[in-house]
Amino acid sequence: MILRHEFLPLDNTRLAHLCGSMDGHLRDIESVLHVSISRRNEFFRVEGAKLAAERAMGLLQALYEHADEPIPHEDFQLALMAAERGQPPKPRDDSGTPVLRTRRADLIGRTDNQRLYLNNIHDHDITIGIGPAGTGKTFLAVACAVDALERSAVQRIILSRPAVEAGERLGFLPGDMTQKVDPYLRPLHDALYDLMGFDKVSRAFEKGQIEIAPLAFMRGRTLNHAFVILDEAQNTTREQMKMFLTRLGFGSRCVVTGDVSQIDLPRGVDSGLIDAERVLRRVRGVAITRFTAADVVRHPMVARIVEAYDLASSDRS
Repeated sequence: MILRHEFLPLDNTRLAHLCGSMDGHLRDIESVLHVSISRRNEFFRVEGAKLAAERAMGLLQALYEHADEPIPHEDFQLALMAAERGQPPKPRDDSGTPVLRTRRADLIGRTDNQRLYLNNIHDHDITIGIGPAGTGKTFLAVACAVDALERSAVQRIILSRPAVEAGERLGFLPGDMTQKVDPYLRPLHDALYDLMGFDKVSRAFEKGQIEIAPLAFMRGRTLNHAFVILDEAQNTTREQMKMFLTRLGFGSRCVVTGDVSQIDLPRGVDSGLIDAERVLRRVRGVAITRFTAADVVRHPMVARIVEAYDLASSDRS
């Protein structure tokens, strides 16, 4: 099928933003949707299977309408992934979500579930985010924690993770306790550096405003006026999850994140995250956000990999 379209009103700036550098956007659309795109000025020609050609032309039209500025790479990728699934592209919507004070001025929820997640964190004492890799569960939680610290809504940020090996035996790790647990907590460090900058994070650690603690060291503590995040929570046991959640003190907020498809617990040990989702579903003050492959904001291949594994799991069950 061949579709032709003239983009009006003619705007060369919009056309340049639509096509991308060296027509990179057009080439990406061709590769993902399996179509051929050619153009002469404002006249576009899309050739391919009927459904694919219609999706490609619909995507081009939607992008053109919002191309008064350069199209952010993440926005383009999300729109392309939506078109691949046959979903209409959605314009970027910043309304109704909290404005976060971080070094990343453009930080917003980019999918409906991400926006719901941010609102849940803002409105609830405990928020649980469950979903596959690349959906922004941890990064957005850390961003909310940084925002709360910047606004003096909390006095400190506490980041925790269970020290469970991902299917490997790492053996003896040299160094003091901080050096031993650092490999497990490195993703949290990376998020902090991205959101605050290295110097500011270093000063916050020195002042005790940010603390990174293995889950095993949380027992017996009461965490007042803190923003507490438990990452990789699928690798907690039921007892560990209950222990962690009951650390919450006055003026504190808690976010628990995890991917139940990547559980590294010993065989026969139930995940505390799966149990918490079931037990706390109707508890007032607790919000649960479920992410899917449609919420992946990394390379488009990540979403396809997640979907392929989900399909394989359903075929085996």
